[in-house]
Amino acid sequence: MKNLLIAFCILVSTSVFAQEWGDVNKNEVTLKEIGPVWPGCENGTAAERDNCFNQKLATHISKNFKYPAEAYKNNDQGKVIVSFIINEKGLVEVNSVTGGTKALQDEARRNIMAIPKMSKPGMMAGKPRTIKMKVPFTFKTGK
Repeated sequence: MKNLLIAFCILVSTSVFAQEWGDVNKNEVTLKEIGPVWPGCENGTAAERDNCFNQKLATHISKNFKYPAEAYKNNDQGKVIVSFIINEKGLVEVNSVTGGTKALQDEARRNIMAIPKMSKPGMMAGKPRTIKMKVPFTFKTGK
């Protein structure tokens, strides 16, 4: 009877953890990735925090966007893509910047590096995890 009780407790505890972190479907475990939390987006459901993150990121990019003066004068235009991570500590690290001229790439990198430290890093299975992201910047002078 004691062994049956111990086995039941183990079964219940593992099913609780599986539900919290992911799904078990036909002997396949799928863990859910939880995105980083932008400062000020701590409350609400996971979907609400994700929406808040996206909104804060878009606001940050538009508020901090500065067309490089020399590039504007030279009519430099193009699309720049910044690939970066938010590491296990909630800090931004730029991996690569592609497209456009060097001046446009430098501006896009500066903008992304100005992102504040996250309230919480991304998580998977209850542990901090690096989250990969890409953000496109379109530089148009309108000339």
